[in-house]
Amino acid sequence: MGARLAVRDVSLHFGGVNVLEDVTFTVEAGQIFGLVGPNGAGKTSLFNCVSGHYRPSAGSITIDDDEVLGSPPATLARHGLARTFQHPALQLRETVLENVLLGAHSRLPGGPAEWSLRLPRTTRSEKALRQEALDLLEGHGLGWAAKTRADELSHGLHKGVELCRALLMKPRLLLLDEPAAGLPHSEVEQLIETVRRVRDDDITVVIVEHNMGLISALTDRVVVLDHGRKLMEGSAADAQADPRVIEAYLGKDAVDDAA
Repeated sequence: MGARLAVRDVSLHFGGVNVLEDVTFTVEAGQIFGLVGPNGAGKTSLFNCVSGHYRPSAGSITIDDDEVLGSPPATLARHGLARTFQHPALQLRETVLENVLLGAHSRLPGGPAEWSLRLPRTTRSEKALRQEALDLLEGHGLGWAAKTRADELSHGLHKGVELCRALLMKPRLLLLDEPAAGLPHSEVEQLIETVRRVRDDDITVVIVEHNMGLISALTDRVVVLDHGRKLMEGSAADAQADPRVIEAYLGKDAVDDAA
């Protein structure tokens, strides 16, 4: 079952700069939830707080009622959280399969000592995870690239590889940071279908995205951020019609023109 994420009064300060201020929202299990806002609104910073890459200055973050504020990414993986990045973080000199298998470390039994000794249960698990990775690649149309070095693939394919790596972690909560950035329209349509399949596999999905067509097609609810603060929460249609959101994206003149 998908995980429930609750963000309560989260603030993030870097020196004298207020990056996030008292942000609160809840993502129910099984939802596809959008985080939107203009550039510099704090969306990726909030993702980094949830995923353990930043430690918030204040607030609470829970996954299924377990407090995870300030937990490192490795600990959060055990709570069922996985994420992708705006700019895919791949090992470019390694093959696609090897990159996807990096998502399997949290599922290997034992620890570094057992892994180095190549004990039987370790090798059995590695074999099973390798097949699972190959199946994921095949299911996402990337089976042909398994033995290809990552630096030989396009930016759009890098995003697909990173998604497969995240899914190999068997997450219950998946954070997608601008998954449609740089993709042509045809691949955005494929991405929409992929995210729907992910949700159908009982994974809660939170998306940071500028592509409002994708947000409208996918999300159950959205939160709009502006200058680190929550501007509004509701459906994507509500957000697109809200004068405050229009002003944040386009300026006050656009609101006056629409009035």
